[in-house]
Amino acid sequence: MGKEIGTYSFFGEFVYEQIVPRDHFLMKLNQVVKWERLTKRLIRYYRGKGKVGRPPYDPVVLLKMLFISYLYDLSERQAEEAVSYNLVIKAFIGLRVDERAPDATTLSVFKRRLLDGGGLKALEGIFQEVLVMAQRQGIKLGKIQIIDSVHSIADVNTEKEVRRRKKGELPRDPNARWGVSLQDPVGKGTKRVTDEKGRSRKEKEYFYGYKQHVSLNAETGLITSLRFSPGSAYDGHFLPPLIESDLEQGVPVGIVAADRGYDDGENHEFLRQKGIASAIHLNRYRTQKKDKDKESWVEMKSSPQCQKAVKERRRIEAKLGEMKGSHGLRRCRYLGLLRYALQGYFTALVVNLKRILLLLMGVRFRPLAKATCGGV
Repeated sequence: MGKEIGTYSFFGEFVYEQIVPRDHFLMKLNQVVKWERLTKRLIRYYRGKGKVGRPPYDPVVLLKMLFISYLYDLSERQAEEAVSYNLVIKAFIGLRVDERAPDATTLSVFKRRLLDGGGLKALEGIFQEVLVMAQRQGIKLGKIQIIDSVHSIADVNTEKEVRRRKKGELPRDPNARWGVSLQDPVGKGTKRVTDEKGRSRKEKEYFYGYKQHVSLNAETGLITSLRFSPGSAYDGHFLPPLIESDLEQGVPVGIVAADRGYDDGENHEFLRQKGIASAIHLNRYRTQKKDKDKESWVEMKSSPQCQKAVKERRRIEAKLGEMKGSHGLRRCRYLGLLRYALQGYFTALVVNLKRILLLLMGVRFRPLAKATCGGV
């Protein structure tokens, strides 16, 4: 039993009705999402299932509050202020007009319960339940899946990290690793630099942190599966587990598109065994060599379904850009791989719910001005 809260107070309902627009993104979101279904299993992670000690806040309140922090790219302290002082956000959360938000410490305890009690399974369960809700409300997934990855920079000062290791001290983030940047449009992992004599050349670009591996449904623009790794991981190894996850959820995978980083013989064979067509962008040696295998690769590359899927690849680039540019995935909020997964799942949940509301109701998300978020 959670702490008693609610929008009802002497003037509460009147104030909300007069000020909060019924067509606001957050109000429409409450119509689409059954938040109680997302959190019905979370109470098990509370001591005595929430019946022992001081009554905790309902997990729905804390889940929504954490969602708000990712939606508006706020720190958890800023989210506390926004929930306390912004009437639209407060109404979305379900608090009385005169009620303050749970503090940031309470939110940290909630995250710890979620990760220590349920871990990746709990995060994945919440994420997948939203996809189920969307499909039950009429959103139909298409047959083309696009695979790609996005990197996030660890919350670590790498210069200090080098000094720390020279002293024999433990690393600040033991799971983070160096990897090759994936953001250059000319070629993955490279950037063009100009030397002192004005000569241009390609150089590898590195980052220190983590990767989020993503499967996106091309027709709906919804992320369907996620996996997480240190920055040094090879992207190609994550295509099979992503597609396996999609298939387990009933996603009608018919063809898979990906860039050259996934052009691996084992990936092509995996898709063949699953009866799924491959639209992985081929490395040049596949079609330029003169042996008997060349024709099969040329035929695959020129097939109509492959050509169609290749054109859809840009959709995942836009989605990953949205996650990094608008919702803070460019840099890790926390330390450790599991906590990076929490950030990754909530960021994906945010962009999925934005897309779901657009598909179902034609409602677009509009960021709040910082001044309207309680001064944050």
